[in-house]
Amino acid sequence: MPRDGGAGAPGVDPEQLWLTSGQPRRGRKPAYSREAITAAAVALADTEGLEAVTMRKVAAQVGAGVMSLYSYAPDKETLLNLMVDHVSGELPTTNTPTGDWRADLKAIAHLQRTHMLRHPWLPAALSTRRIPGPNTLAFLEHALAALRPTGLDGTAKLEIFAQLTAFVAGHVAHEIAQAAAAQSPDRATAEARYLATVAADGHHPELAEALSAPGRPLTPEATFTRFLNRLIDGLDTD
Repeated sequence: MPRDGGAGAPGVDPEQLWLTSGQPRRGRKPAYSREAITAAAVALADTEGLEAVTMRKVAAQVGAGVMSLYSYAPDKETLLNLMVDHVSGELPTTNTPTGDWRADLKAIAHLQRTHMLRHPWLPAALSTRRIPGPNTLAFLEHALAALRPTGLDGTAKLEIFAQLTAFVAGHVAHEIAQAAAAQSPDRATAEARYLATVAADGHHPELAEALSAPGRPLTPEATFTRFLNRLIDGLDTD
């Protein structure tokens, strides 16, 4: 298995990853820190995308030899876990829940959306199982506190938070893709023309009716809020 990660990557040991200092235990004082290496990887992903994050490129960012980085992050899977937790430290966790758990969940989702738009690689990084580090756990604790008034058991609360995060990640990924497509006006015009033709062919009456309905605000924020409200307002706490 190549150290830069890929199919068949071994699982990450959570105790080794989060309960140790991340510094080499032997030899002279290290020239770098796990924090600095992780920050360099995040900066690379922010500017060039997740695919650009390789151990070789990160090493070049910090001016280190590739082999020396393996003392801090033995493979790309470990590095991705470090990156996710690093940026999770940007999320506020000190706000006291209002007691209105639906409103609090919506506020949390908006925070997540802003956070993922700031780091567009996050939805993809979250698409596979990640081992929560200290920053991620702090935000999870904040979300679970917001859900306390529901009276749900712990498993249900964890499921709701996972469902909410998956929704936000999926929506942001779609939002980013839509923004990229909007940069091609010819494509957008062709798609609109195609749908209008299909709706008028008499074989898709439901689609024709849906497309003829009064328009709603289509700004990204308004669309996200509508979708989010449907999700949160429909949650069952029985």
